[in-house]
Amino acid sequence: MADPAMSVTPYWELTFDADGDPAVRQRDRLLAGVTDRKVRDLVVFAHGWNNDRSGATRLYDRFLAPVPRLAPAARIGYVGVLWPAMRFSDEPIPDFPRAVAAEIPRRPVLDKDTRHALLESFPGRAILVEQIARLLEQQPPEEAELEEFGRLVRLLVEVVAPGPQAPFAADTVAEGVPQSEPEMFVGSSAAACEEFARALAGLEGAGARQGFGLPNPWDGAHELLRQATYYAMKRRAGTIGERGLGRVVGQLAKAAPGVRVHLVGHSFGARLVSYALRGLPEGVRTVKSVTLLQGAFSHYAFAARLPHDARAGGVLQGQQNRVDGPLLCCHSRHDSALGTMYPLASRMAGDSRSVAGLGIGRALGAKWGAMGYGGVQAVPGTRAYTLAEALRAKLPASGCVNVDAAAVVRRGGPPAGAHSDILHEELARLVLAAGRIR
Repeated sequence: MADPAMSVTPYWELTFDADGDPAVRQRDRLLAGVTDRKVRDLVVFAHGWNNDRSGATRLYDRFLAPVPRLAPAARIGYVGVLWPAMRFSDEPIPDFPRAVAAEIPRRPVLDKDTRHALLESFPGRAILVEQIARLLEQQPPEEAELEEFGRLVRLLVEVVAPGPQAPFAADTVAEGVPQSEPEMFVGSSAAACEEFARALAGLEGAGARQGFGLPNPWDGAHELLRQATYYAMKRRAGTIGERGLGRVVGQLAKAAPGVRVHLVGHSFGARLVSYALRGLPEGVRTVKSVTLLQGAFSHYAFAARLPHDARAGGVLQGQQNRVDGPLLCCHSRHDSALGTMYPLASRMAGDSRSVAGLGIGRALGAKWGAMGYGGVQAVPGTRAYTLAEALRAKLPASGCVNVDAAAVVRRGGPPAGAHSDILHEELARLVLAAGRIR
């Protein structure tokens, strides 16, 4: 497939499958092209929530469009990473008209676009998708049917042996504690659905959809499916980052050692580019900056030790040191997808050992919070700026840097909030500042 027309050039696409294997012809065109086009700085962007190529390329085109004007003398090349990520059709994506999103049917019905996205993301499981859709449509009142729904969801997202994805789901690891199945899969599905339903009702406002009655547990079932799917996407992003993109960057370092690489990722794409650091071959120092936009993974991922568990640390601990420059984490308090639903789903995924008694609120967010909501945590030496300060300051030459982007990342309704509100020139300027691209 030919690369699309873009407002920035030279532009290459780099497609990976779910196990991190690249499209070989695209990779080879990139490796040869950066030398032929005399590229000095290569901006590599990975999308997050998405389910088609056109949505990803629209994001890249819109976000990167100001760059040639902002850095007219720089010899910049651009790479759009394409990977099989799932997006529910009731969630906004960058450059997706709000009016269109508003016309999409509300929960709990599984509309045809989301069914199609599930079939694309989990090939060979059409019967499971239809069974899940039927239960969401019928909403049987029996608790046993909610348990059956949970069983079907678990079957949908489980890793097919002998694929390499299983080790890439956790954000934190503890000494001597094996990784276990997510609580949302092995515990009571009915209880999980009820908890998700309460969280959704809180996000949407009291009485917005359920009057003064109890939240509909089937709304929570829809959210259980969404979060289980995102658990699989989270696992997939790590796989593709380490086994796919990290290796390609290593190959690029051999083919064009003078090229400076700048990794940019949104949502789960932020997790993908972060895991690419772990996949770099030993001695490769060509990554000169990393910019994480509303990263959908644990704010402790880079920590050597967790504040609440001295035995445990982040799976990416120390990987910021693989960057020959700063690692910037943009966060916003307006991102309700990461502020409420992410920590709840992370707790249900069992990414810690002590969760009894925690509810939605400050304690839950502190232990289970996301990069894109509160920034990098528990990494000594991390600097913090507002967006305006970061654009005025000379950024640190290395280490983690938190940038509060709430001044621009602020628009969006439930359940995602401002999660996809990243199409701002200020953020493109931040990428250039992080990489010292002029």
